[in-house]
Amino acid sequence: MPSANRLYQGIGNELKLLLKNGIYKIGDRLPPERDIAETFSVSRTVVREALIMLELENLIEVKKGSGVYVINYPEEVLSEKNRKIEEDDFGPFELLQARQLIESNIAAFAASQIVKSDIIELRAILKKERHTLEQNKLYDYTADEMFHITIARATKNSILERILEDLWYKRSSSKMWDKLQSRITDHSYRKKWLYDHEKILQALQLKNAIAARHAMWQHLENVKQTLMTVSDSEDPNFDGYLFDSIPVTIVNQ
Repeated sequence: MPSANRLYQGIGNELKLLLKNGIYKIGDRLPPERDIAETFSVSRTVVREALIMLELENLIEVKKGSGVYVINYPEEVLSEKNRKIEEDDFGPFELLQARQLIESNIAAFAASQIVKSDIIELRAILKKERHTLEQNKLYDYTADEMFHITIARATKNSILERILEDLWYKRSSSKMWDKLQSRITDHSYRKKWLYDHEKILQALQLKNAIAARHAMWQHLENVKQTLMTVSDSEDPNFDGYLFDSIPVTIVNQ
């Protein structure tokens, strides 16, 4: 099935139809996210991703602290470039949710399989990540990616490693992810994510699968919260859970 069936794309197409029919004209401000969510009976996360889609197509402009404004009308037929964005790109929160579910369990399994050489490699990667931040290279995520993929490699399962590599490829090639991340003005989050990585490594060193799962889950929860904050400037009390759902409860066993 084509990825155009994703929910956020359907909402994006509904919004484009409103623009095309003149319901909202150039210069008009769109309703708040919560109102759009209520209108279409979807979560605010889905609305955010739909708005990012329209922003990438240069139909709207997000003005921080002011709102979302119409700047262009949609074409009758999408250009091939924009059609490819709709068909191939993943919503950032959809991608992050997949990572949270998969990587937390990979971390737990890695804790049972990890050996000394893996620990040494992970320590070296964190040293590189610290150096990157000290050099103020805030948009260099090379060490970040290496850390996560090395944990998958520590499972000694090449399929899991390939899955992680594919997820990170989708992240690095996603225009929607880049657009959302470009809105971040407070870069202190990078230090928080480094601290998360240190906690994950500590759990792996202790070969504690439960702690490793929790640490990875919480790390990606923190990533999600950072992106959610910049994706919705109108309401600081928005529901922070992916797709407005309660996250999976991890039971100690």
